[in-house]
Amino acid sequence: MNELITTINDAVWGYVLIAALVGCGVWFTVKTRFVQFRMVGEMIRLLTDSAVDTVGEQITENAAEGKRKHISSFQAFAVSVATRVGTGNLAGVASAIAIGGPGAVFWMWVIALIGSATAFVESTLAQLFKQKHKDSFIGGPAYYIQQGLHQRWLAITFAVLITLQFGLSNNSIQANTICGAMQEAFGWSPAWVGAMLAALGLFIVFGGIQRIAHVSAVLVPVMAIGYVVLALVIIVMNIEHIPHVLKVIVSDAFGIQQIAGGGIGATIMNGVKRGLFSNEAGEGSAPNVAATAAVSHPVKQGLIQALGVFTDTLLVCSCTAFIILISGLYQTPELNGIALTQSALQSEVGSAGPVFVAVAIFLFAFSSIIGNYYYGEANIRFITPNTKVMTVYRICSAGVMVVFGALASFELVWNIVDFFMAFLTACNLVAIMLLGRYAFRLLDDYRQQKRQGIKEPAFHRSQLPELESELECWE
Repeated sequence: MNELITTINDAVWGYVLIAALVGCGVWFTVKTRFVQFRMVGEMIRLLTDSAVDTVGEQITENAAEGKRKHISSFQAFAVSVATRVGTGNLAGVASAIAIGGPGAVFWMWVIALIGSATAFVESTLAQLFKQKHKDSFIGGPAYYIQQGLHQRWLAITFAVLITLQFGLSNNSIQANTICGAMQEAFGWSPAWVGAMLAALGLFIVFGGIQRIAHVSAVLVPVMAIGYVVLALVIIVMNIEHIPHVLKVIVSDAFGIQQIAGGGIGATIMNGVKRGLFSNEAGEGSAPNVAATAAVSHPVKQGLIQALGVFTDTLLVCSCTAFIILISGLYQTPELNGIALTQSALQSEVGSAGPVFVAVAIFLFAFSSIIGNYYYGEANIRFITPNTKVMTVYRICSAGVMVVFGALASFELVWNIVDFFMAFLTACNLVAIMLLGRYAFRLLDDYRQQKRQGIKEPAFHRSQLPELESELECWE
């Protein structure tokens, strides 16, 4: 099975998906007039936005009763970053370098720079087509496919794929990486660690999106800042090696040796695959949580999610890459995944390195498990309101698949994720290419209101008369 999945992955990634991701990213970058670079200041400012009651009577009633549970821009950002900043940043980067060479890091940067425009478009669309759900909102690609394209079959296809990818298979990677790190650092049994993760995960996911948002809002800043600070300290201590590291990355990305030996394809493929796994731009995952935020204009959450791509790949992934390349251990054949990152850190800070990585990966990956779960929940609710189905899903997502990941091999869990990720991304890219024009119009409206001196631009569904009947919110 592993060999079959690998063959399919190589064909889909090598001939289709890389071209599609880069092509869509360039197209959206041009059509938004380089939004990911021109509006970085606005992205940072929006992190402090509070949840806004602007979208319906149901929310106003709940607020009056003191039951308001809206998700703020920062909380939505934190949940999406929780799923982005995870094993992809520690184990994924290490795997990309071990298999594709240092040049893979360059292609991770490229896919992040152009992919942030894709992230802007998909999250803006998710906000535009979001729907009311009890005391919050729900939405994502399945919803904008159904409401915007009127293709129920395609929407259900996406919902099934993202549930298989994030709610199930992705969680197996998180558990696999946590168990590997704990075994490397403390010698703990993967079976026991997996059981503990499953128990904690089930406790949190049965609490709903508010509990997930609150937990992520605490964990994400702590884990990200702590890891980045340590990485920066190591980089400063080895500042004389950074020019050489950058030279190795760039030369390996375009090196004559790689081209002549046919290795350039592996370098690009692994860089793009691990970059997409890490930042999720275009995959259709982050829009599910972007839709839950209560904001005054859809563009606000689009900008927030574009910033999340930068935070993930250009900052956290680069930190891991520099630590590994400074150590020189990436050329050691027996080291891959989280073990490579732990060994690289140990070479810089001593025996405390593997322990620190074990703790960091626990925070990174565990927050990813609870965030991944929500993506599946939102899409199962789209398919069916059956509470029994949801209960079974919760047990499988945070319980069964976590234990499976703890016991399965490193290669198998990564290959399964790459398989579902390819088809999930292809489905979402088709949808956002067809609906992207609405995101462009919303961005033009947002910019126009800012030029008029309006500090907090607002959107009303009457501004898109051809879609007014399809937009449940934005009253």
